[in-house]
Amino acid sequence: RYLFSTGSIALQELEWHLFDVIILFGIAYTLKENAHVRVDIFYDAMSKRKQAIINIFGSLVFALPITLLIFYYSWDYTLEAYNMGEGSADPGGLPHRWIVRSVIPASSAFLVLSIAYVVLTQIKTLQLSAKAKTEEQGG
Repeated sequence: RYLFSTGSIALQELEWHLFDVIILFGIAYTLKENAHVRVDIFYDAMSKRKQAIINIFGSLVFALPITLLIFYYSWDYTLEAYNMGEGSADPGGLPHRWIVRSVIPASSAFLVLSIAYVVLTQIKTLQLSAKAKTEEQGG
């Protein structure tokens, strides 16, 4: 912008729109890849069974309800922007703000799928843990 002595409102807005997309879809990907933030100093010292229980509990009690709330309220938020033809308030800004707003419910839907994946894989871990424990006691 300084080199060419020019600026573009549309490009500045596009920048934060792209950041929105990266961050919102990155949340679901990070959860699926088990790379989200937690207190690993305690978590790593726990057994696989305890880790699975914590992951299931956290997913169902904390992540899923807030994700469903975000999905529910963002749906109307996106439709409202679409119906009113909302665009940028800045001259030269991007039209069709509903496009970036639609990322919110879409990413929430992907996050629900990621939560389901986490819960199912952790249930499988619990089953394998229980099977190994019974084999250990029986054998």
